Amino acid sequence: MNSDITVIWSGEGEWKITIDVFRDLGIAYGAALLGVFIIMLVQTGLPAVSGIIMLAIPLTVIGIMPGFWLLNSFSAEIEGYPNPVLFTATAMIGMIALAGIVVRNSLVLIEFIQQSLQQGKDLQSALIESGAVRMRPILLTAGTTLLGNIVITLDPIFNGLAWAIIFGITASTVFTLLVVPIVYNLAYKDVEGHGLPQITEEGA
Repeated sequence: MNSDITVIWSGEGEWKITIDVFRDLGIAYGAALLGVFIIMLVQTGLPAVSGIIMLAIPLTVIGIMPGFWLLNSFSAEIEGYPNPVLFTATAMIGMIALAGIVVRNSLVLIEFIQQSLQQGKDLQSALIESGAVRMRPILLTAGTTLLGNIVITLDPIFNGLAWAIIFGITASTVFTLLVVPIVYNLAYKDVEGHGLPQITEEGA
């Protein structure tokens, strides 16, 4: 072996570009969460209720990460080489998009709960009725979103985005119907007004 030979690894800096892209998308994700919280705060006027509504967002991760792991465990090989579906930058964009999509389910549940409370119903009845009445519209909305993204999974570039939305919205929809009412009950069962805006209580 010739000791005079040196090897220099160089290129276009793919790893640096990847790190920079995910860093920027992470910042954008944080900005999106902050924007959603501000909008929810303006809508409800209560920080705690806004936080409960936003519980649907981290619930998407429960579906996205295991979903990609499960998808890759069944990935086929092409001419002897593995063909994994990676969590790419487009998948991260899908997570950002989900922040605005899934929060609607929580908002619908919370609004229905508060409408029932304004009608004089007790908290338990309002929580049960909200889940029973709003379940079908929420599932139909999630189903149409899933169907719209199935076609995108065939695209070699944007399939990560589609799978992120599919896995995320599936988990978030299922868990939102359970987690949001439970957390709302834990937070407001012993609070006067059960989380109704102050203006409603003054007008009652």
